[in-house]
Amino acid sequence: MSKPTPFNKILIANRGEIALRVIRTARAMGYRTVAVYSSADRSARHVRAADQAVHIGEALPAESYLRIDRIMEAARISGADAIHPGYGFLAENADLPRACAEAGIVFIGPSAGAIEAMGHKAGAKRLMTEAGVPCVPGYQGEDQSEAKLVEEAERIGFPIMIKATAGGGGRGMRLVEDAASFPEALRSARSEAESAFGDADVILERAILEPRHVEIQVVADRHGNAIHLGERDCSVQRRHQKVIEEAPSPAVDESLRAEMGATAVAAAKAIEYEGAGTLEFLLDRDGNYYFMEMNTRLQVEHPVTEAITGLDLVELQLRAAAGEPLPISQDQVSYSGHSIEVRLCAESPEQSFMPQSGTMALWRMPAGIRVEDAIESGSEIPPFYDSMIAKLISHGDDRDEARRRLASALEDAVALGVETNQAFLMRCLRHDVFAEGGATTAYIDAHGEALLARDEDVDARARALAAVLLFTTDMQGTHRGEVSPIAHRLPLIFRFDVGPERCVADIQLDDDGRFEVVMEGEDYGLTVDLLGIQADRVTFSCDGLTETAILVRDQEVLMFRYRGHAYRIHDHTYAPATREDLSGGDGKVRAAMNGRVVAVHVSEGDYVESGQSLIVLEAMKMEHVHVATVSGKVASLTVGEGDQVAAQKVVVEIEGEEQTKE
Repeated sequence: MSKPTPFNKILIANRGEIALRVIRTARAMGYRTVAVYSSADRSARHVRAADQAVHIGEALPAESYLRIDRIMEAARISGADAIHPGYGFLAENADLPRACAEAGIVFIGPSAGAIEAMGHKAGAKRLMTEAGVPCVPGYQGEDQSEAKLVEEAERIGFPIMIKATAGGGGRGMRLVEDAASFPEALRSARSEAESAFGDADVILERAILEPRHVEIQVVADRHGNAIHLGERDCSVQRRHQKVIEEAPSPAVDESLRAEMGATAVAAAKAIEYEGAGTLEFLLDRDGNYYFMEMNTRLQVEHPVTEAITGLDLVELQLRAAAGEPLPISQDQVSYSGHSIEVRLCAESPEQSFMPQSGTMALWRMPAGIRVEDAIESGSEIPPFYDSMIAKLISHGDDRDEARRRLASALEDAVALGVETNQAFLMRCLRHDVFAEGGATTAYIDAHGEALLARDEDVDARARALAAVLLFTTDMQGTHRGEVSPIAHRLPLIFRFDVGPERCVADIQLDDDGRFEVVMEGEDYGLTVDLLGIQADRVTFSCDGLTETAILVRDQEVLMFRYRGHAYRIHDHTYAPATREDLSGGDGKVRAAMNGRVVAVHVSEGDYVESGQSLIVLEAMKMEHVHVATVSGKVASLTVGEGDQVAAQKVVVEIEGEEQTKE
């Protein structure tokens, strides 16, 4: 086990920003690299960045990135003698290192045995208990009958967590408040676990209410050496998925760090771990910590650890895989400052964080911080993969400096064309609870209303700017020049949508060439003075305050970024009113996003009630139920299970009750 395993060419069995991240370090260390790509990623940045690339299948992960046979064939074709799995996809599938071993290829990660030992939640908890690692009281037995699980839930006591044994990312996980809710929650968790992982088994744990989610980074070699690199706080989560991560944790002092770190190192040694891995713990209000799971791979949030330690975790992975001893001992690990990471996702916070896909018309990330991304202006955001499209990471001398830098960088970021959670992340970072270091796993749920609230002053100024831009720019976004003198005397009406909001603006020029804008339904106006439009930047003054916005035209749509908020403007000034505009609910159910139909609950001719589930779409690892907008008969059903549909496609048409009577 201690012999060297040198390699020269690394195939990265992943896509996007993590593929680029591995390529960057591999190239710096003198390794050649091979990318793999699906049909949806043919023009992706990671494909262009690698020395070689191999097409491995169609867009869906099950037909490309999850196919071990195609990954191994790509390694054979390219001559790669090592494989790095990144994270997600096959990173914690023990069959990949087995296949590598059979083919004489180095797997950059732990052994198949270590992955299996920690990949099954029930077995991992038993193993950690034997190793003396504190675990949340619960049940992880083999008897999975409903009667037994009900009995164990009552023994443990409510509230309780149900977790899929083979799960991750919040799939197959339910918080149950009382005994009456348990049977239905159990059935739901099992169904989701079976669908996501092919395994319906669950474990039960006592729910630790409002804990911190704190994880310890470990690195180990095959010579018996293992160290920890401190903790990361990943408490800011939505639906059990991480949103913001930071190092160090505001809730961990030097003594607790040493204790948790020693526990994590002991756990890694207990399974003869090799490479980089993470032990995840729940930390309660009293400073007690409990093992949750071990991620036997690189974590999405690894950059914050790199920022405060100065170490390259991918480099440590590659050295460990080559059989080298760790280049650093525990007493040589030091920490500097504070680092925070946010996950920028293609999703709509105002629509229950529904994933978004489409073309990113303008993409410009801020300078002065670390950005891990894999897209550019014109990139397609496909609906087949995770919604995370970038990570922004700041570092400061202290936590508040890191937080300010990151919030400011987010405000400067430009992501136009596909909706993101950019403004939501800014509000999370600037909220008093987060600023004071008090965020627990309940943070987003507890403060959701404030975190999702629109800034009315910003929106009002944006609407006024939108009206003026529609007035003064052509379809390419260039300035029209001088406005007709008649416009100085007559008000003009502009009708447009700002996202889902329909706006009507009354615009008139004053004698000084400034625009007086009054929105319908508002009893006040704003004065806008356009100071200049150059390429994709407009400088303007609104009620005496001079600012800039970044703008781009994409066919009939005007988009601009203002104070970290992205606005999408559709001009309806000269468009005739449609039947749908006049009648409201037209019975047409449209796909909310690009996705795949995973369930159809109705047939043509069925009578449905308003709000009844019709079909379920899956996009970016999430399922979205589409419901009837009116009561009536299903007149048309245009999709079937397994179909791919485009956003806004009419999937079901319902003949309303009034039409049926006629």
